[in-house]
Amino acid sequence: MTRQHLPGILAMAAIVLASNILVQFLFGQWLTWGAFTYPLAFLVTDLMNRLYGAKAARQVVFAGFVVGVFCSLVGTQIMGEFGPLVTVRIAIASGLAFLTAQLVDVAIFDRMRKGSWWRAPLVSTLVGSTLDTALFFSIAFSTTLTVLEPANDVSWAGEMLPLLGVGPVVPLWVSLAVADWFVKLSLAILALVPFRMIVSKASKNITFA
Repeated sequence: MTRQHLPGILAMAAIVLASNILVQFLFGQWLTWGAFTYPLAFLVTDLMNRLYGAKAARQVVFAGFVVGVFCSLVGTQIMGEFGPLVTVRIAIASGLAFLTAQLVDVAIFDRMRKGSWWRAPLVSTLVGSTLDTALFFSIAFSTTLTVLEPANDVSWAGEMLPLLGVGPVVPLWVSLAVADWFVKLSLAILALVPFRMIVSKASKNITFA
């Protein structure tokens, strides 16, 4: 790690910390405020990958993972209305989803870095975001994985309701996952603007990896 990597590490740590706090506050019926900050982690990862290479991007990912684990440990000790703010299942789901999705993002971006400027960040983020959503929500709330924490009652997440209030009847957690996924996909497209701007500005001082 060099001093050049520090801004990326601090940005990733701030995003993970903010997302862990904001996930406690609802935004409408299907989302939390954390859904709007967490996807920025992919932007940071892709910027580090583009400017400094895959190794630097992985260092930033691992820094974010450490911060996430710390937040989860703190959350398990804080009692809310229905128990700990962070359960064992959510801690496992969050850590595994983050680390897997981010490392896949790094690998895809690195493989596609020679193409058009927008292709690597867009494809890597779309794949990573989809993987992140699928892993987190299924591990945290699917009834097939209750063995991870038998004492944790997540039956509320399995309530059968119309998808996003209008579609076919599915477990509640599926609607939460789909809403989260839509936000991630939307932000992945919007993030191309700051990605392009930051890379263009940095190109005057940095030799790309």
